[in-house]
Amino acid sequence: MGESQLKYQAIVSSDWSECLSPNGPFDPIAFSYPELQPDLGRVFKEYTSNMISLTRATAIIRKILPEPLTQQQMDCYLDASFRTYKGVPDLIEWCARRDILFMINTTGTQAYFQRAIAKSLIPRVPVIAANPLISFPQANDGQRYVHEVREIVDKPRNTEAVMQSLNMGPNKVLVMGDSGGDGPHFEWGAVSGTFLVGSMTKHSLATYCRSRGVEINLRFGLVYGPDEKRDLENEMRVDFMELAHVIEDALALV
Repeated sequence: MGESQLKYQAIVSSDWSECLSPNGPFDPIAFSYPELQPDLGRVFKEYTSNMISLTRATAIIRKILPEPLTQQQMDCYLDASFRTYKGVPDLIEWCARRDILFMINTTGTQAYFQRAIAKSLIPRVPVIAANPLISFPQANDGQRYVHEVREIVDKPRNTEAVMQSLNMGPNKVLVMGDSGGDGPHFEWGAVSGTFLVGSMTKHSLATYCRSRGVEINLRFGLVYGPDEKRDLENEMRVDFMELAHVIEDALALV
């Protein structure tokens, strides 16, 4: 059943990597090919800082990847390393109970979500927009990957498409992200009138928004300065269920 066939009162459109989960989008590749970690880390930093496009980043990764990642390799990674921040599954399920469409809108790969959902590591969500760099056509997770993120500007396009399918105004939409890779999503959200939440907000997102006059309505969790290293221990203490009342208040839900 598509999202347009259901009744929702609001939308939460959120990034995933380092926003709802401490993982990075290329971590499954690094897990299988640890020798690629330096290159993958550099590519990740460059596109989340808006230095190169996501299209360029994925082209680099395809070139250095010895073999396409297999479903078995993805499963091994998930079995060993899958984590979300505290309260994220509970928040997703709370949104479902409150008729809020929770949308994952990320540069992470389709394959990651295909296997995580098939293994019941993530609650089912109505919409996942992800990058097709790695995808398993045979994966039987019951999810339709109608929306894609091939470039970071696809994030606002995906959110807007879902809004239109539900005939929903921007005052009922919350956008969440963590880095400069979410900058175009936030810029669109500011112009449209959505509520913007920085989660584990990186300096790259703050810089992007400041340079374009975009106001982040709420910074949730840790906030990082320039060149400040991530504090994973304290990130994992942040309870995302604290966002429930923020969603209700910001989107004026009944």
